[in-house]
Amino acid sequence: MTTFLKNCTAVILSGGENRRMPVLKAFIEVNGQKIIERNIRIMKGLFEDVSIVTNQPEAYAYLKVPMLGDVYDIRGPMTGIFTALLNSSKQWVFVSACDMPFISTDLINHMSTRRNGVEAVVPMLQGKAEPLFSFYSKRLLTSMEKAVLGDNKSLKDFLDMKRVQYIPTNQIKKFDPEASSFINLNTPQDVGQYLDHKDILRFKRKQKGG
Repeated sequence: MTTFLKNCTAVILSGGENRRMPVLKAFIEVNGQKIIERNIRIMKGLFEDVSIVTNQPEAYAYLKVPMLGDVYDIRGPMTGIFTALLNSSKQWVFVSACDMPFISTDLINHMSTRRNGVEAVVPMLQGKAEPLFSFYSKRLLTSMEKAVLGDNKSLKDFLDMKRVQYIPTNQIKKFDPEASSFINLNTPQDVGQYLDHKDILRFKRKQKGG
């Protein structure tokens, strides 16, 4: 019987504009499996409920997981996180981006143990916060909605004013030694840097429409 992380759902943010990539980033193949498929499989082993925030539901319908559309027509990851919190049946939501092909279950499990007394749990890699691989509490709903509707959509600025448990680099590397969880495939150059030869060939065929 699977033991899920308590009082928490998971959501994958797939609402980016994808301007620098010729295909949807979530559908890039790694070791013969699409990133979104791999990450949903991993999340379903950790969380009782898994959903996708997207404004392109037709692309993800075959995955047969709940999909959420942004509550406000305001672009940015904070809108997606707010949407996830608003729709969650649990007190916490774990958020990840759709273009992270190497997420670590050990790191997610560790981060989940650091939720007591805070409103968010955020990794801090080499001094840089990683808010798109983080836990958020529903206690943030009201203030996050104000931020979404306001002029400042910066997650970093928002978190600077909240009770956040930051996970420093030395802790991250105990559970994810290469910090691979934070690799993003934002551009074709990223694909060339992080994927093996076969994956790159598949990606090039997709670029050409093959």
